[in-house]
Amino acid sequence: MKRKAVSRISLGLSLVLLSTVLSGCTFGFASDPDDPNEIVREEPIDTSVDTFQYDSSLKGTSITLLNSKAEIQVALGKMAAEYEKKSGVHVEVMPVTDGDSPYTKIVSLYNSGNPPTLSILDTTDVIALAKEKAADLTEEAWVAEAEGYLTEIDGKIYGFPLCIEGRGIIYNKAVIEETLGEPFDPASITTLEEFTGLLDRLAAAGMERPLSLAKEDWSLGAHHLQYIYETYDGTSEGAQEVIEQIKAGQMDLASYDRLEQFLNAFDVLRKYNVSVKDPLGADYDEMAIDLADGKTAFWFNGNWAWPNLSEAGADSGDAYGFLPYFLNNDPSDFANQMIQGSPSKQVMLDGQMASEKEQAAAKEFLNWIVYSEIGQQMLVKTCNIIPPFKNNPYEPGDPLSRDIYDKVHEGRAFNASAIVPNDHWSVLGAAMQKYLAGRSDRQELIDSIQKYWDEQK
Repeated sequence: MKRKAVSRISLGLSLVLLSTVLSGCTFGFASDPDDPNEIVREEPIDTSVDTFQYDSSLKGTSITLLNSKAEIQVALGKMAAEYEKKSGVHVEVMPVTDGDSPYTKIVSLYNSGNPPTLSILDTTDVIALAKEKAADLTEEAWVAEAEGYLTEIDGKIYGFPLCIEGRGIIYNKAVIEETLGEPFDPASITTLEEFTGLLDRLAAAGMERPLSLAKEDWSLGAHHLQYIYETYDGTSEGAQEVIEQIKAGQMDLASYDRLEQFLNAFDVLRKYNVSVKDPLGADYDEMAIDLADGKTAFWFNGNWAWPNLSEAGADSGDAYGFLPYFLNNDPSDFANQMIQGSPSKQVMLDGQMASEKEQAAAKEFLNWIVYSEIGQQMLVKTCNIIPPFKNNPYEPGDPLSRDIYDKVHEGRAFNASAIVPNDHWSVLGAAMQKYLAGRSDRQELIDSIQKYWDEQK
């Protein structure tokens, strides 16, 4: 069994299209962070300097952008409007409606003969559609700026990496310190045993259930369960390797150490879950409120949860950050040292129905995001995104994204994305829900995982 410490983000992803139709999860929000009645504190954008060279022949062109990242819908609209002021190219931002699968949406648009020019999709969706639908972006200038975050399919690039996202155990430092009456150093927790000890101390100090677990199938079936693939060796290639072994019957799940470790860790999380008495009745928005108000100290989630925390009263100056998803008691194991961080969203350019001029306008828009002073600012400050482009000098403003940003740049993040079928999160998320609620045991869950992969052959 492979296990190596990953000292930095692995460079390059070479992924092979699976025989089944692949799609990513729809990682939506239970609330609308773009509430029009909310007073949003937004960093100003300096538009006084703009050295980007616009192609005047594209003026008057209209393109469409399908957006599956709900929390930046309003921000993307502002970005598109600013680009139009400068270029004369109109970009219509189309949302994927709440509850819809981005993959299903894009396929239906192709079937209707009206696909978007650009589509923000999960990496798995791009892989599934690339050869038939997507334009080749291999020769685009921004490829050189995104080294380490590119997905290659047969040696070609079909996706523009929009953002880096990471996940782990979110902590509220001030709440921990107030409860324990002493300073808290996140780096002092290096194993599952030490993390369990911290939970015990918080419980003894009066915070009976210090942690929140979301019940949603996308959280359980993707963000939790996919650790068993992604921590195989901390690379996407390793995740693919273990998946192929499971599919081929070459991996005995009952004796797979990462699965056992994951279940040990998950058992700790569910024991201290604030909703332990009714875990499937947990409310996503309430979890943000509990963490911001100090009812809990931890919430398993990703940096995309900041809008929810901000709505709940958290301030961008507060000390929030991430602990790893501790899998065992070996402090040298990379899984206990690092946060998972990867390019979770890709932008695909339609190569099937878009006109030559529309493709040119879409390529200019993508280059504007990477190379213009305004686009660079708006990607980070307006969209609140962690940029995957090394030439972008701006850092994210919220504490969760800042923590991921710092960990990526300090070599304390591993870049692994498990490429799984589009129903993985729903089917195995349902199995995880049963386990979370105590309605199945470990063997039943393991059998469900094995059965799922057996059916993919």
